[in-house]
Amino acid sequence: MTEQPIHRYTVVIPNSVPVVAVLGARDEFLTIIEREFSADIHVRGNEVTLSGDRGEAALIERLLDELVTMVRTGQGLTSETVERVIAMLRAETEERPADVLTMNILSNRGRTIRPKTLNQKRYVDQIDKHTVVFSIGPAGTGKTYLAMAKAVQALQSKQVNRIILTRPAVEAGERLGYLPGTLSEKIDPYLRPLYDALHDMLDPETIPKLLTSGTIEVAPLAYMRGRTLNDAFIVLDEAQNTSPEQMKMFLTRLGFGSRMVVTGDVTQVDLPTGTKSGLRVVQGILEGIKDVSFCYLTAHDVVRHKLVGKIVAAYDTYEAVRSSGPTSVIEGR
Repeated sequence: MTEQPIHRYTVVIPNSVPVVAVLGARDEFLTIIEREFSADIHVRGNEVTLSGDRGEAALIERLLDELVTMVRTGQGLTSETVERVIAMLRAETEERPADVLTMNILSNRGRTIRPKTLNQKRYVDQIDKHTVVFSIGPAGTGKTYLAMAKAVQALQSKQVNRIILTRPAVEAGERLGYLPGTLSEKIDPYLRPLYDALHDMLDPETIPKLLTSGTIEVAPLAYMRGRTLNDAFIVLDEAQNTSPEQMKMFLTRLGFGSRMVVTGDVTQVDLPTGTKSGLRVVQGILEGIKDVSFCYLTAHDVVRHKLVGKIVAAYDTYEAVRSSGPTSVIEGR
């Protein structure tokens, strides 16, 4: 077998960029790079010498260039960020990782909301380009969070006059009568995740005023019936729990100067047995219609704890095997 020739590269980190910011405190990021690539890496001052396969060395060179660019934008790097940049470079995407990971959507109280994966960046871009966007993917992929960030951004830039956030209160149908409190108090638990996200994006003291004035409305899907929603950014969350009739009702609320984002996970349908999911049905109805976009997120786009992505992927594999027929997976063990 012919041995692959060893190639050597020297990458110089600019003097204007602290080496520790690129390679991490106690070489935290350097350790990740050494683990992910088949190459020898030696650092002396601001010079990084790479030895090994041409392709691997070239990728490390590109990686360091991306990290330097991100540090220059003022964004502090984390282990997670470095791993995401490596994943994008391995995938040979057209977009530069630095462009994806430094795209700011919203800033509040020193916190910046931005896409963390390439698919999230494409999702955000589609919201800018289309009137109606469907985002379909597993939990933790930022579907609702990014949609709400874009809604707040549109409100603050006066692209719309109000934000409407809605969810189907699926389990409420039979159980509301047994819960204590007013109708509003009974429904509130189903809407709480939307309120929680709002508190991340706006100053808490302004939220009650915006809700009271109707500038922001958080309501169950049933409250949308019979309305025409003009000059609004409308987000329907947990859309997998709508019936086809409810989905049609919601989409036909669209008024002039408005845009809609519909989010959901078709693997987590909580509808009664025999009821079709409106989110599953709508893909076959609206796919290909101009100004309507479908964005699909996967386990690779999960931005919660690393283990969440692995859990989602494991369940995807399990469901694929089970749906393909006889399986060696024994349930209950």
